Amino acid sequence: MSEVRCPVVELRQYTLHPGQRDALIDLFDRELVETQEAVGMAILGQFRDLDEPDRFVWLRGFEDMPCRAHALASFYGGPTWTAHSAQANATMIDSDNVLLLRPVTSRSGFPAPTAARPPTGHTIPPPSRVLATLYYRDRPFDKVFMDFFDCQVGPVLAETGASPLACLQTEHAENTFPALPARTGENVFVWFARFASLDHLSNHMYRLECSDQWQNRVLPALSAKLTSAPQQLRLAPTARSLLR
Repeated sequence: MSEVRCPVVELRQYTLHPGQRDALIDLFDRELVETQEAVGMAILGQFRDLDEPDRFVWLRGFEDMPCRAHALASFYGGPTWTAHSAQANATMIDSDNVLLLRPVTSRSGFPAPTAARPPTGHTIPPPSRVLATLYYRDRPFDKVFMDFFDCQVGPVLAETGASPLACLQTEHAENTFPALPARTGENVFVWFARFASLDHLSNHMYRLECSDQWQNRVLPALSAKLTSAPQQLRLAPTARSLLR
């Protein structure tokens, strides 16, 4: 399968004022998708967090860090953000929870979409769900860990219905657009999986919980390599999310 050309990816988690998520999503899907892509970004996906009603999560990709600086300067200094920034910012409590990531290998980025993004004005979200799982440790994730993930973790995930769609890790390059903060001093590995529905996602989590191989062999070995428990984001794509 071909891959989306995004060697740099932002995973952005916004904490919003209560009841404001749908207002931001309506604005985002209507005004802030094509206008960002027009200046050189890829809007990979935007989501409602199923477990945090006031959290909006989205993914944005770039060719490289210099292109990121140019694209962000063009957009945030341009007419679209000037026109809509006040409305967008009014929904937000915090927009600084941002991880800069890159594909772990040349083949572990997000695959090319199988269908075009729904047009502006489309308001019916898909039934699909996305799971993002974040691992943390006190040193960079290396080839040894990736080999362990591919040989030990991945097969059990696939057997329980969650073949990883993409695997990313921290991009340690300096933030080329400091006007938008990003988290630093962390080592993160993130894998994403897509499910046809919430029932399929729930079934995967149940099967993993019941898997003797996972509980008795793989999970203990994985936990020994991490500094904290994994973080999971259960995500519902918006009506115009490309990742859906």
